[in-house]
Amino acid sequence: MSHPQATFLMRVSGTSMQDAGIGDGDMLVIDRAIKPRHGHVVVAVVDGEYTVKYLHHRAGRVRLKAANPTFPDIIPKDGQTIEVWGVVTSCIKRFIT
Repeated sequence: MSHPQATFLMRVSGTSMQDAGIGDGDMLVIDRAIKPRHGHVVVAVVDGEYTVKYLHHRAGRVRLKAANPTFPDIIPKDGQTIEVWGVVTSCIKRFIT
């Protein structure tokens, strides 16, 4: 763990990142000290809701892309803010409940 004081755990709810190997109920390790870059899996806050997506940042435009084709991209509308809360560094899966 590179930044222990900036590292958090969060449980996933949903299937929007299933094609990236992140499933419903998985636990994510999130580092808030890493500067988010294009292609990172991030936890973002959109309209007060947390979401996990790929960060797509090109030509000054930002969008959040799911790893499941049934989920649309999140593209900020006028007046809407997307805050990248942290960068996902690991995914922990539970095999026995």
